[in-house]
Amino acid sequence: MNAKKIKVAKQRKPGKVKKATKFARVMIGRAIMGKANSGLSRVAITGAGTVNALGLNTAQTYEAMREGRCGIGQLDFRDVERLTIRIGGQVQGWKAEDHFNRQQIVLYDKFTQFTLLAAREAVEQSGLIFDGDLGLMSGVILGTAAGGVNTWDENYRTVYEEGKNRVHPFVVPKLMNNAAASHVSMEYGLLGPSFTVATACASSNHAMGLAFNMIRSGSAKVVLTGGSESMLCFGGVKAWEGLRVMSKDACRPFSATRNGMVQGEGAGIFVFEDWDHAVARGADILAEVVGFSMSSDAQDIVMPSAIGAQRAISGAMLDAGMRPEEVGYINAHGTGTAANDKTECAAVAHAFGHHADRLMISSTKSMHGHLIGGTGAVELLACLMALREGVIAPTIGYEEPDPECALDVVPNVARDAQVDAVLSNAFAFGGLNAVLALRKV
Repeated sequence: MNAKKIKVAKQRKPGKVKKATKFARVMIGRAIMGKANSGLSRVAITGAGTVNALGLNTAQTYEAMREGRCGIGQLDFRDVERLTIRIGGQVQGWKAEDHFNRQQIVLYDKFTQFTLLAAREAVEQSGLIFDGDLGLMSGVILGTAAGGVNTWDENYRTVYEEGKNRVHPFVVPKLMNNAAASHVSMEYGLLGPSFTVATACASSNHAMGLAFNMIRSGSAKVVLTGGSESMLCFGGVKAWEGLRVMSKDACRPFSATRNGMVQGEGAGIFVFEDWDHAVARGADILAEVVGFSMSSDAQDIVMPSAIGAQRAISGAMLDAGMRPEEVGYINAHGTGTAANDKTECAAVAHAFGHHADRLMISSTKSMHGHLIGGTGAVELLACLMALREGVIAPTIGYEEPDPECALDVVPNVARDAQVDAVLSNAFAFGGLNAVLALRKV
């Protein structure tokens, strides 16, 4: 391909967004008329658990979101003074020995520890016992971008800085991306499909979307799903510094004064369950998962595309048989970077048309930070809070309006509002987009 053709190929064509939007709306209309998803099982959420900078469980996290409390603060770990970026959504006061014995800690990286604690809360809330046939028909699908980063960091230090020639024999099973999923499956005897998805910042949403599809297709009765991440160590933050997308002071999504993202850590785990199975056993159903869509920008490794994001948003509504005007709230990807925020707002505006002005859209990353592969899972809690409690989590740190983000971003203060349908957006480096749709029950 010659230089002229390359230049033409890279030009953006806004008209394509309008055509894609029109097509998506036609397809949504067809879905509502009953031409989509016939014969598929419904999917319930019957348990939720979390560990993140806002709290060590869902109750603490909901309280912090209602109050608009910020969990981002000064980082505390070895060699933090060598970093330019010294803030993050760190889980404060975390002590592995409070939750696991010495033999377990040898096997569990921090991201696995967070996952197991969150899974315990979710399973306890669900009331499920995975014995007999249920264990055979249950699995684990989790998201993480990098897996055992703390283990990598510790052992690189051991070999390169301290000059030691040996590392612990369990380093590989401790740092591998599927470690958390494997340990969850072992803890509960889940004998069905268990695996990990790694799609950068969309990992959790991809994992939950696959879990949703697996249950509604009849391939599983129950899937523990969500994601986790713990990159807050010297090596993890130092690598992100190189991208020059990090803020030194705060995460301010959609604000004209935003200056970058802030990393967080933690996990969010949910029990996705076949609807009929949940109803038959009298489970408390938190919400219904009704749609999922994923798309690829196929354009740039780091710069997002409004067209790709819009296709995923419209696709989730199509999959759900949901009209745009039914959606009351979107939990945004909202990283606080200039490129992501304006691109996401453009995608929402195109996907929803005139209804975009009546939507509430907020980014809880402003409170708990960006958990990278685990972020969509923690953010799904804000969606559940909106549906269950009628409380919309705010976008805190908002200072000045940005004309390119001219939507209702629920600035600074949580809002009481009854909504019946919500979306959760996740857009990742590599141009990978994943959007979930949920309904109130």
